[in-house]
Amino acid sequence: MKTLRYIKGVVTLKLDDAACIGCGLCTEVCPHGVLELKARRAAARDRDACMECGACARNCPVNAITVTAGTGCVAAIIKSTVTGAPPTCGCSCESDTQCC
Repeated sequence: MKTLRYIKGVVTLKLDDAACIGCGLCTEVCPHGVLELKARRAAARDRDACMECGACARNCPVNAITVTAGTGCVAAIIKSTVTGAPPTCGCSCESDTQCC
């Protein structure tokens, strides 16, 4: 399966280490395995793999995660699936990365 990539360093995912209780729900719901638990706190394993779906933020019981859902690659993929057109997320992928 092709790994989706986003433009490096622009994802809106933010983690509040102080608020995180280490429940691990974010790691369970993330479809790309972006998050992991380190020292009983959520940590980004691969921020640039985040498709900004918002599942992690919606499932965090203490609001320690924020992400602007509905932007970037995930919105392009959903629109592409619905319309049948190629995805247009605005990524300007470099040769060593893949995107939608």
